[in-house]
Amino acid sequence: MKKQIDISKSVYEICTENPEVIEIMKELGFESITNPGMLNTVGRVMTISKGAAMRSVPLEKIKEKFEEKGYEIIGL
Repeated sequence: MKKQIDISKSVYEICTENPEVIEIMKELGFESITNPGMLNTVGRVMTISKGAAMRSVPLEKIKEKFEEKGYEIIGL
């Protein structure tokens, strides 16, 4: 069974529940997620969708990367 990632949750919540998501997000170009200060501040209000829009990363690309790693994206 695939693990589910609810992208309506904050990045902080997702990474707290699934610490391996930090590495996946880094691979997608969100390098600042590896900084605990950023994760604990901006991450509490930022969602993956908002981050994707700010960085011009298509949600489809994010969904594909998570599926490659065995996750199912919900909350779209």
